[in-house]
Amino acid sequence: MNPLAWLGELGRAVLNLLAAFGRVALFALDALSHIFRPPFYPRELGMALLNIGWLSLPVVGLTTIFTGGALALQIYAGGARFNAEAVVPQIVAIGMVRELGPVMVGLMIAARVTSSIAAEIATMKVTEQIDALVTLSTHPMKYLAAPRILAALITVPVLVAVGDIIGIAGGYAVATQNLGFNPAAYLKNTVDFLEPLDILSSLVKGAAFGMIAAIMGCYFGMHSGRGAQGVGRATKGSVEAAAVLILAANFVLTGVFFSL
Repeated sequence: MNPLAWLGELGRAVLNLLAAFGRVALFALDALSHIFRPPFYPRELGMALLNIGWLSLPVVGLTTIFTGGALALQIYAGGARFNAEAVVPQIVAIGMVRELGPVMVGLMIAARVTSSIAAEIATMKVTEQIDALVTLSTHPMKYLAAPRILAALITVPVLVAVGDIIGIAGGYAVATQNLGFNPAAYLKNTVDFLEPLDILSSLVKGAAFGMIAAIMGCYFGMHSGRGAQGVGRATKGSVEAAAVLILAANFVLTGVFFSL
Protein backbone atom coordinates (compact mmCIF):
# COMPACT_ATOMS: atom_id res chain seq x y z
CA MET A 1 0.00 0.00 0.00
CA ASN A 2 1.26 3.44 -0.90
CA PRO A 3 2.36 5.13 2.34
CA LEU A 4 0.98 8.42 1.02
CA ALA A 5 -2.45 6.98 0.28
CA TRP A 6 -3.75 8.30 3.58
CA LEU A 7 -2.84 11.81 2.41
CA GLY A 8 -5.02 11.40 -0.64
CA GLU A 9 -7.89 10.12 1.51
CA LEU A 10 -7.49 13.11 3.81
CA GLY A 11 -7.50 15.47 0.86
CA ARG A 12 -10.67 13.92 -0.55
CA ALA A 13 -12.36 14.18 2.85
CA VAL A 14 -11.43 17.85 3.15
CA LEU A 15 -12.62 18.61 -0.38
CA ASN A 16 -15.90 16.80 0.25
CA LEU A 17 -16.39 18.79 3.47
CA LEU A 18 -15.70 22.07 1.70
CA ALA A 19 -18.08 21.11 -1.10
CA ALA A 20 -20.79 20.33 1.45
CA PHE A 21 -20.26 23.71 3.12
CA GLY A 22 -20.49 25.36 -0.27
CA ARG A 23 -23.75 23.61 -1.12
CA VAL A 24 -25.28 24.61 2.21
CA ALA A 25 -24.09 28.21 1.83
CA LEU A 26 -25.58 28.51 -1.67
CA PHE A 27 -28.83 26.95 -0.46
CA ALA A 28 -28.97 29.40 2.46
CA LEU A 29 -28.39 32.42 0.22
CA ASP A 30 -31.06 31.22 -2.20
CA ALA A 31 -33.55 30.61 0.61
CA LEU A 32 -32.89 33.97 2.28
CA SER A 33 -33.28 35.79 -1.03
CA HIS A 34 -36.79 34.38 -1.43
CA ILE A 35 -37.88 35.88 1.90
CA PHE A 36 -37.93 39.37 0.40
CA ARG A 37 -39.37 38.58 -3.04
CA PRO A 38 -43.05 38.01 -3.85
CA PRO A 39 -45.21 36.04 -3.94
CA PHE A 40 -45.61 35.60 -0.20
CA TYR A 41 -47.50 32.89 1.63
CA PRO A 42 -48.89 34.34 4.87
CA ARG A 43 -50.74 31.14 5.80
CA GLU A 44 -47.52 29.11 5.68
CA LEU A 45 -45.75 31.83 7.66
CA GLY A 46 -48.51 31.82 10.29
CA MET A 47 -48.35 28.04 10.69
CA ALA A 48 -44.56 28.20 10.99
CA LEU A 49 -44.78 30.96 13.62
CA LEU A 50 -47.19 28.82 15.62
CA ASN A 51 -45.11 25.65 15.34
CA ILE A 52 -41.68 27.19 15.94
CA GLY A 53 -42.69 29.83 18.45
CA TRP A 54 -45.77 29.13 20.51
CA LEU A 55 -45.56 25.33 20.56
CA SER A 56 -41.89 25.47 21.60
CA LEU A 57 -42.60 27.50 24.73
CA PRO A 58 -43.23 24.52 27.08
CA VAL A 59 -39.96 22.74 26.30
CA VAL A 60 -38.02 26.02 26.38
CA GLY A 61 -39.54 26.98 29.72
CA LEU A 62 -38.87 23.62 31.35
CA THR A 63 -35.32 23.44 30.00
CA THR A 64 -34.30 26.92 31.11
CA ILE A 65 -35.94 26.90 34.55
CA PHE A 66 -34.13 23.70 35.55
CA THR A 67 -30.90 24.99 34.00
CA GLY A 68 -31.12 28.22 35.99
CA GLY A 69 -31.84 26.37 39.21
CA ALA A 70 -28.99 23.92 38.70
CA LEU A 71 -26.63 26.78 37.81
CA ALA A 72 -27.45 28.56 41.07
CA LEU A 73 -26.73 25.41 43.07
CA GLN A 74 -23.44 24.78 41.27
CA ILE A 75 -22.21 28.36 41.65
CA TYR A 76 -23.13 28.41 45.34
CA ALA A 77 -21.33 25.10 45.95
CA GLY A 78 -18.27 26.23 44.01
CA GLY A 79 -18.22 29.70 45.53
CA ALA A 80 -18.42 28.27 49.04
CA ARG A 81 -14.88 26.93 48.60
CA PHE A 82 -13.59 30.50 48.29
CA ASN A 83 -16.11 32.32 50.50
CA ALA A 84 -17.68 33.80 47.34
CA GLU A 85 -21.27 32.60 47.68
CA ALA A 86 -22.56 36.15 47.19
CA VAL A 87 -21.78 36.10 43.45
CA VAL A 88 -24.63 33.68 42.69
CA PRO A 89 -27.07 36.36 41.35
CA GLN A 90 -24.48 37.94 39.08
CA ILE A 91 -23.12 34.70 37.62
CA VAL A 92 -26.56 33.18 37.10
CA ALA A 93 -27.66 36.31 35.24
CA ILE A 94 -24.62 36.57 32.98
CA GLY A 95 -24.42 32.80 32.46
CA MET A 96 -28.06 32.52 31.40
CA VAL A 97 -28.19 35.64 29.24
CA ARG A 98 -24.82 35.36 27.50
CA GLU A 99 -24.47 31.63 27.05
CA LEU A 100 -26.80 29.05 28.55
CA GLY A 101 -30.07 30.70 27.58
CA PRO A 102 -29.36 31.11 23.85
CA VAL A 103 -27.49 27.80 23.54
CA MET A 104 -30.08 25.71 25.39
CA VAL A 105 -32.93 27.28 23.42
CA GLY A 106 -31.02 26.81 20.17
CA LEU A 107 -30.38 23.14 20.87
CA MET A 108 -34.01 22.57 21.87
CA ILE A 109 -35.13 24.22 18.62
CA ALA A 110 -32.69 22.01 16.71
CA ALA A 111 -34.11 18.92 18.40
CA ARG A 112 -37.75 19.88 18.04
CA VAL A 113 -38.08 22.14 15.00
CA THR A 114 -35.19 21.13 12.73
CA SER A 115 -36.16 17.47 12.91
CA SER A 116 -39.80 18.32 12.25
CA ILE A 117 -39.01 20.48 9.22
CA ALA A 118 -36.60 17.93 7.76
CA ALA A 119 -39.03 15.02 8.22
CA GLU A 120 -41.95 16.98 6.78
CA ILE A 121 -40.13 18.22 3.68
CA ALA A 122 -38.36 14.88 3.13
CA THR A 123 -41.72 13.10 3.26
CA MET A 124 -43.10 15.59 0.74
CA LYS A 125 -40.16 14.82 -1.53
CA VAL A 126 -40.59 11.05 -1.19
CA THR A 127 -44.31 11.29 -1.94
CA GLU A 128 -43.59 13.65 -4.90
CA GLN A 129 -45.52 16.55 -3.38
CA ILE A 130 -42.59 18.88 -4.12
CA ASP A 131 -42.78 17.82 -7.78
CA ALA A 132 -46.48 18.65 -7.66
CA LEU A 133 -45.67 22.15 -6.38
CA VAL A 134 -43.33 22.68 -9.33
CA THR A 135 -46.05 21.45 -11.69
CA LEU A 136 -48.41 24.05 -10.19
CA SER A 137 -45.78 26.77 -10.81
CA THR A 138 -45.09 27.16 -7.07
CA HIS A 139 -41.43 27.55 -6.16
CA PRO A 140 -40.59 25.03 -3.40
CA MET A 141 -37.99 27.33 -1.86
CA LYS A 142 -40.49 30.16 -1.62
CA TYR A 143 -43.39 28.01 -0.39
CA LEU A 144 -41.55 25.63 1.96
CA ALA A 145 -38.21 27.16 3.01
CA ALA A 146 -38.72 30.93 3.11
CA PRO A 147 -41.71 31.00 5.53
CA ARG A 148 -40.01 28.60 7.95
CA ILE A 149 -36.72 30.49 7.94
CA LEU A 150 -38.47 33.84 8.41
CA ALA A 151 -40.56 32.42 11.25
CA ALA A 152 -37.43 31.11 12.97
CA LEU A 153 -35.71 34.48 12.60
CA ILE A 154 -38.71 36.16 14.27
CA THR A 155 -39.61 33.70 17.01
CA VAL A 156 -36.35 32.21 18.28
CA PRO A 157 -35.00 35.55 19.64
CA VAL A 158 -38.31 35.91 21.50
CA LEU A 159 -37.95 32.38 22.83
CA VAL A 160 -34.40 33.17 23.94
CA ALA A 161 -35.60 36.28 25.79
CA VAL A 162 -38.32 34.27 27.50
CA GLY A 163 -35.85 31.49 28.28
CA ASP A 164 -33.40 33.97 29.80
CA ILE A 165 -36.10 35.36 32.09
CA ILE A 166 -37.33 31.92 33.12
CA GLY A 167 -33.78 30.68 33.71
CA ILE A 168 -33.00 33.67 35.94
CA ALA A 169 -36.29 33.08 37.73
CA GLY A 170 -35.27 29.45 38.32
CA GLY A 171 -32.00 30.58 39.86
CA TYR A 172 -33.87 33.19 41.93
CA ALA A 173 -36.29 30.59 43.27
CA VAL A 174 -33.53 28.19 44.29
CA ALA A 175 -31.35 30.94 45.79
CA THR A 176 -34.11 32.54 47.84
CA GLN A 177 -35.89 29.36 48.94
CA ASN A 178 -32.97 26.97 49.49
CA LEU A 179 -29.80 29.04 49.80
CA GLY A 180 -30.96 31.86 52.06
CA PHE A 181 -30.59 34.84 49.70
CA ASN A 182 -32.63 38.00 50.28
CA PRO A 183 -35.16 38.32 47.40
CA ALA A 184 -34.83 42.10 46.98
CA ALA A 185 -31.03 42.03 47.11
CA TYR A 186 -30.91 39.12 44.64
CA LEU A 187 -33.05 40.99 42.10
CA LYS A 188 -31.05 44.21 42.55
CA ASN A 189 -27.75 42.41 41.97
CA THR A 190 -29.18 40.74 38.88
CA VAL A 191 -30.44 43.97 37.32
CA ASP A 192 -27.34 45.98 38.20
CA PHE A 193 -24.95 43.40 36.78
CA LEU A 194 -26.53 42.89 33.36
CA GLU A 195 -25.55 45.30 30.58
CA PRO A 196 -27.33 46.15 27.30
CA LEU A 197 -24.60 44.34 25.34
CA ASP A 198 -25.40 41.11 27.21
CA ILE A 199 -29.05 41.31 26.17
CA LEU A 200 -28.22 42.32 22.60
CA SER A 201 -25.80 39.42 22.20
CA SER A 202 -28.44 37.01 23.50
CA LEU A 203 -31.03 38.18 20.97
CA VAL A 204 -28.56 38.16 18.07
CA LYS A 205 -27.53 34.63 18.98
CA GLY A 206 -31.19 33.64 19.04
CA ALA A 207 -31.74 34.97 15.52
CA ALA A 208 -28.59 33.23 14.24
CA PHE A 209 -29.45 29.93 15.90
CA GLY A 210 -33.02 30.06 14.62
CA MET A 211 -31.82 30.69 11.08
CA ILE A 212 -29.34 27.81 11.30
CA ALA A 213 -31.97 25.42 12.66
CA ALA A 214 -34.51 26.26 9.95
CA ILE A 215 -32.00 26.21 7.09
CA MET A 216 -30.62 22.82 8.13
CA GLY A 217 -34.11 21.36 8.33
CA CYS A 218 -35.03 22.67 4.88
CA TYR A 219 -31.71 21.69 3.29
CA PHE A 220 -31.67 18.10 4.52
CA GLY A 221 -35.37 17.72 3.78
CA MET A 222 -35.03 18.87 0.18
CA HIS A 223 -31.90 16.75 -0.36
CA SER A 224 -33.15 13.58 1.30
CA GLY A 225 -32.93 10.16 -0.27
CA ARG A 226 -35.87 8.11 -1.38
CA GLY A 227 -37.89 5.90 0.92
CA ALA A 228 -38.27 5.70 4.67
CA GLN A 229 -34.52 5.33 5.17
CA GLY A 230 -33.90 8.55 3.27
CA VAL A 231 -36.36 10.42 5.49
CA GLY A 232 -34.72 8.97 8.59
CA ARG A 233 -31.22 9.90 7.46
CA ALA A 234 -32.34 13.42 6.53
CA THR A 235 -33.94 13.92 9.94
CA LYS A 236 -30.91 12.62 11.83
CA GLY A 237 -28.43 14.54 9.70
CA SER A 238 -30.35 17.81 10.03
CA VAL A 239 -30.33 17.69 13.84
CA GLU A 240 -26.64 16.75 14.00
CA ALA A 241 -25.63 19.50 11.58
CA ALA A 242 -27.82 22.11 13.27
CA ALA A 243 -26.48 21.29 16.75
CA VAL A 244 -22.83 21.44 15.65
CA LEU A 245 -23.31 24.67 13.69
CA ILE A 246 -25.18 26.29 16.58
CA LEU A 247 -22.32 25.54 18.96
CA ALA A 248 -19.78 26.78 16.40
CA ALA A 249 -21.80 29.95 15.78
CA ASN A 250 -22.05 30.51 19.53
CA PHE A 251 -18.25 30.44 19.78
CA VAL A 252 -17.85 32.89 16.90
CA LEU A 253 -20.53 35.31 18.13
CA THR A 254 -19.18 35.22 21.68
CA GLY A 255 -15.77 36.19 20.32
CA VAL A 256 -17.31 38.99 18.24
CA PHE A 257 -19.29 40.49 21.14
CA PHE A 258 -16.93 39.99 24.06
CA SER A 259 -13.38 39.68 22.72
CA LEU A 260 -11.02 42.22 24.22
